[in-house]
Amino acid sequence: MTFGDAAATERRLVALAAGGDRAAFAALVQAHQGYLRKLLGRICRGDQGRADDLAQEAFLRAWRALPGFRGEARFRTWLTRLAYSALSAERPGLPSADDAEALPDAEAHLSHGADWHIDLDRALATLSEAQRHAVLLCYGADLSHAEAAQVLGWPLGTVKTQVLRAKARLREQLQAWENTP
Repeated sequence: MTFGDAAATERRLVALAAGGDRAAFAALVQAHQGYLRKLLGRICRGDQGRADDLAQEAFLRAWRALPGFRGEARFRTWLTRLAYSALSAERPGLPSADDAEALPDAEAHLSHGADWHIDLDRALATLSEAQRHAVLLCYGADLSHAEAAQVLGWPLGTVKTQVLRAKARLREQLQAWENTP
């Protein structure tokens, strides 16, 4: 299946689910739940129970809101936005849209296994919330800067700035990994 076929299949599933087809919605959940749970797990700093609750809330919101989904964004972007809204509702101090692996070269370090992931999680914990959210959406969720800005409800320039600052901080924190084979 090509990317075009996958996108067409997803659009068809979204249309069917918007019309009340539970099997189509179940297929969308199956396709996106791993991604969403992993992203929320990182945002929630490893609290997988909380991440699972937020993912469930996001899918519930998606089911209710699907008839109004216009398809102006990718389904994944829209779903991420719903998850972020659930997180913002839970923690009012977070920047929200109503008011306001993590390094691009992380693949090079996958052979290092658990040690790399432990250090990466520790480095992510040193970021400000804004930096962590921006970098996880852009690299962890594979959203473009524009899509991340849409999810966060921030200006595009703010997302770009937060990502640049996060990358600089992560490079500093993970410097020991820089020259490892």
